[in-house]
Amino acid sequence: MQYSRGYTVNMVDLAATMLICAGALLALLLATFALSLPLCDVSIVDVAWGLAFVIAGWVSWAVGGGDAARSTLATVLVSVWGLRLAGYIAHRKRAHPGEDPRYGEMRKRHGDRFALVSLFTVFGLQALVAWVVSLPVQGAGAATGDLGPLAYAGVAVWLAGMVFEAGGDLQMQRFKADPANHGTVMDRGLWRYTRHPNYFGDFMVWWGLFLIALDGGAWWSIVSPLVMTLLLTRVSGKDLLEKSLSKRPGYEEYVERTSGFIPRRRRPKVSRAA
Repeated sequence: MQYSRGYTVNMVDLAATMLICAGALLALLLATFALSLPLCDVSIVDVAWGLAFVIAGWVSWAVGGGDAARSTLATVLVSVWGLRLAGYIAHRKRAHPGEDPRYGEMRKRHGDRFALVSLFTVFGLQALVAWVVSLPVQGAGAATGDLGPLAYAGVAVWLAGMVFEAGGDLQMQRFKADPANHGTVMDRGLWRYTRHPNYFGDFMVWWGLFLIALDGGAWWSIVSPLVMTLLLTRVSGKDLLEKSLSKRPGYEEYVERTSGFIPRRRRPKVSRAA
């Protein structure tokens, strides 16, 4: 495909990249499924989620055939993001062992059929979603042409996202580690400006990676950040989490004063009549 600035995406290389990525992600999630059976813990899939993008990145780098600088840049950035996320979730699981209650409810609901159900609705679905979300990395691997302004803008957006995501996770981890904070609402640091700095950071990371791919002509990979935005804001992200927090003391006031996603200054505290 020919694009502006003389950039092209080699369709043969892209097709091979997408096919091999799909196979690699499916293999990873099938292996994770097999491991979940003796462990009786489906939530290990959350660790595999971050690793899936590391694999997609290096597969794209190896077989994409595009510009080496763009492919390497996208692969390194997605690897930093994916390894940090996988490490953070693995550390959290070690501190709080056991299956995530979401999957525990599924296990009770489906009984003996749960293993088969989880194969398709958890592991298979995650492999598919990871493949779709990793499209900018796949596109960057097959795109030609030198890095341009959009790529550098993408790095800046990615960096801002990492600050919010990693910083938000670290601040929440320290907050929860203090027994004095048990049952209270985290409203400090980055959490003062958005109720979900980690989700907002994730959002920024994938729009940044898309800009790097777009710089090489992979405009169609916009599907990735759009899907991720939907997941983070409506499906499995902030809306789902806030349902479980809605009855916590002080959370209603926190919601009234603090942005639900895009960071901004907090609203003034509203005085209530006695």
